[in-house]
Amino acid sequence: MAAAVPLDAIQSDRAAGVLLAAACGDALGVPYEFGPPLRASERPEMRGGGLGPYAPGEYSDDTQMAMCIAEVSATGADLRRSDSLDRIAGNFLRWKREGASDIGAQTRKVLDAVSHVSGPGIAAAMRDAAADLHRRTGRSAGNGSLMRTAPVALAYLGDPEALAEAARAVSALTHYDPLAADACVLWCAGIRRAVLDGTFDGVREGLDLLPAERRDRWSSWLAEAESKSPEQFRPNGFVVPALQAAWSAITHTDIPDHNPGHGSFPCQHLERALTAAVRVGDDTDTVAAIAGALLGARWGSSAVPLAWQRVVHGWPRRRAADLIRLALLTAQGGQAGQGGWPGCARAPSPVVAPLMQAHPHDPGVILGNLHTDAAAARASAVVSLCRVGCDDFDDVADGNRVSVWLLDQPGANAQPHFVVDQAARMVRELREEGHVVLLHCAAGQSRTPAVAARYTTLTTGTPARAALAELRGRLNTHGWTLNPELRQVVEQL
Repeated sequence: MAAAVPLDAIQSDRAAGVLLAAACGDALGVPYEFGPPLRASERPEMRGGGLGPYAPGEYSDDTQMAMCIAEVSATGADLRRSDSLDRIAGNFLRWKREGASDIGAQTRKVLDAVSHVSGPGIAAAMRDAAADLHRRTGRSAGNGSLMRTAPVALAYLGDPEALAEAARAVSALTHYDPLAADACVLWCAGIRRAVLDGTFDGVREGLDLLPAERRDRWSSWLAEAESKSPEQFRPNGFVVPALQAAWSAITHTDIPDHNPGHGSFPCQHLERALTAAVRVGDDTDTVAAIAGALLGARWGSSAVPLAWQRVVHGWPRRRAADLIRLALLTAQGGQAGQGGWPGCARAPSPVVAPLMQAHPHDPGVILGNLHTDAAAARASAVVSLCRVGCDDFDDVADGNRVSVWLLDQPGANAQPHFVVDQAARMVRELREEGHVVLLHCAAGQSRTPAVAARYTTLTTGTPARAALAELRGRLNTHGWTLNPELRQVVEQL
């Protein structure tokens, strides 16, 4: 089993953001793949299209291959073991048969060479095919192993040396060149440090995990990325400029000031840096997927715009909640937490009686808790402000179920202002689409009124304190335990 380290609430949020932000970067870049740099006036959108019949929000082979790894890492398996590598290699072949919307030229050649192999030894055969391709062509340092490497980082948060070994082993399944493995080691080291400490320092720390003879070369490549704009790293199918483009987009994007009253939040760096990664042009989905994994590790799932979370999806039938589940299970060594989350069918609720109260300014917004029945509330959309199970609210269409990472505990949220504001804006967006929206948390007594008050201010201009007082009068008979941090958040917004 891979070694897991205990994570606090904010570290868990950051771990949850790794696969989610990578997939969102991928889906954001899909429409622009192998195109020119975007014009200054052009803002990337998850509109689908691109090189395949992608739907809006659908991710490509970058995340699809990461899912092949994550399905194994989420069991707590040690990815350095031959049986684990066999399972990953088998998943790659299953993906090629069943779900590959696009396959890189190098990866396709390797997978084609072993398409007849199955069972134990498949990973060794795949490595041999990758090595043979390199001997024949001398070119096997594409970006295809770096783009999928994020799950490896989450599996070894407590052991950087094991992380490096696993990153190399998983990379070598399709990419023989040590430069591809080096890039995976550096990026995994960056993700690890970002999850644990909330910094980008781990990318350069990862130099110590490389063979001594290649450290200076990689150090100079990182320095070049830090000194040049992202657009200068094109074409980026080769792993070095792909990593440089992602690193340049991250390091050249300013972190906004914390000024919630003016809609400025530091975690907006994630969205802006991913936009910068897509603007580079060429292999846009891959560069943005690479950048997204590190940005998600730094800022967390709570920093990923809810509009993106709502639509991101792809093979094999994964959505935002699934990406978070696989990431957390990987980081937790395959073990679910209290109540079986993530992955439980129904999330445990602290209350017994359902809450069903219309918002004082909008009867199309129903304030509830985990026991509220969406059908009884006539809700066609649900915004959940707490952990939910896989089967909770399953009578509502997938694209209309939005989960928000918000804990009802002071100090447990990395960016509570951004999250509360995002949740309220998502309620407004769903209402503008004509949905009746069920807005709920576990008990309906703290997070629900906080976001409902922010919604009041957004839609009516009512000052925050007055909005909170009005909701207190409406919900007082159902319990009112709004924690002081959330009260302050709503007032500062």
